[in-house]
Amino acid sequence: MEKKRVKKKLNQRFLIYPLLKHKANKRGQVWIETVIYTLIAFVMIGLVLTFARPKIEELKDKALIDQSITMLNEIEFTILNIGIQGPGNRRILKLGIKKGELKIDGVNDMIIFEMESSHQYSEPGETINDGNLVIYTEKKGDINIVNLTRDYSSAYNIQYNGQDVLEILTKSSVPYRLLLSHEGEQNNKIIINVSII
Repeated sequence: MEKKRVKKKLNQRFLIYPLLKHKANKRGQVWIETVIYTLIAFVMIGLVLTFARPKIEELKDKALIDQSITMLNEIEFTILNIGIQGPGNRRILKLGIKKGELKIDGVNDMIIFEMESSHQYSEPGETINDGNLVIYTEKKGDINIVNLTRDYSSAYNIQYNGQDVLEILTKSSVPYRLLLSHEGEQNNKIIINVSII
């Protein structure tokens, strides 16, 4: 009887204990695997973001440049329309500037939009024309300076608040409200006054 009891204890000790110990190790192993898989997932997400984020920024900048071209075309259409309608004619334009700056150059009778971009809109150092718009990209390190210029000097005298000055409108969370008005003629040029209301 005593022999049976000793044998039973030996079986329990050598057969059941290793199984219990293996079960405890397996539970710890599951946690370690979970932590390792989570870390691998975080590393993969980090790698994707490292490569995707610059491309996303570049696409955003391209969209902003396209919107800016549309904005300058709207300004041009409004100026031409006011010029045809005659003195005293006025229009209000809402312009949103999310990035870059809009220059109303009364000295040279130009309207210029300029922004720093990660997107190379045109070949650096080359001037291209898009209708009456002149587009110029300058490369400075990793940044591209995109310049969109509309020259009105042949037929219009562009003024800001009644003066031939340079006014710079920078990015703003709310749209600018520009009042464009036909102020008559001087030296065979139509005077277009631009002011913020």
